[in-house]
Amino acid sequence: MHNGTHSATKSEALQGRKWWVVDVADAPVGRAASQVATLLKGKHKPSYTPSMDVGDFVVVLNAEKVRFTGKKETEKLYFTHTMHPGGAKLTPPHKLRARHPDAIFLNAVKRMLPRSALGRDMMRKLKVYAGSEHPHAAQKPEKRALSL
Repeated sequence: MHNGTHSATKSEALQGRKWWVVDVADAPVGRAASQVATLLKGKHKPSYTPSMDVGDFVVVLNAEKVRFTGKKETEKLYFTHTMHPGGAKLTPPHKLRARHPDAIFLNAVKRMLPRSALGRDMMRKLKVYAGSEHPHAAQKPEKRALSL
């Protein structure tokens, strides 16, 4: 018997995957995104290993109804760059929400995950929908309430 730290193996990581449904209507963006990122990483599991993708699948509903606190709805700007001189683009949240209703929440979660192949694998397990309908009923997802 050894008393070392247990690291999950690939087969263990793939075996215990669950599906969660999270409704983020009227939830603050950052608080909801951090809880979803925790589920994607697998930090809620005893088998969490930082170098392995042991997280679960997460289906996010009502992403268009997520809200900002304070003055962020009017003052925040999303920065992108075309990589050409003078190619900086600043987009306020109301324009981003009109064009891509789920992009605000997707951006928030993506920026909380590792910037590596591991983070990209985690993002593949995230399914975000602007409305309250989703096509993942066959996976029998469990509802998960956010603790705000």
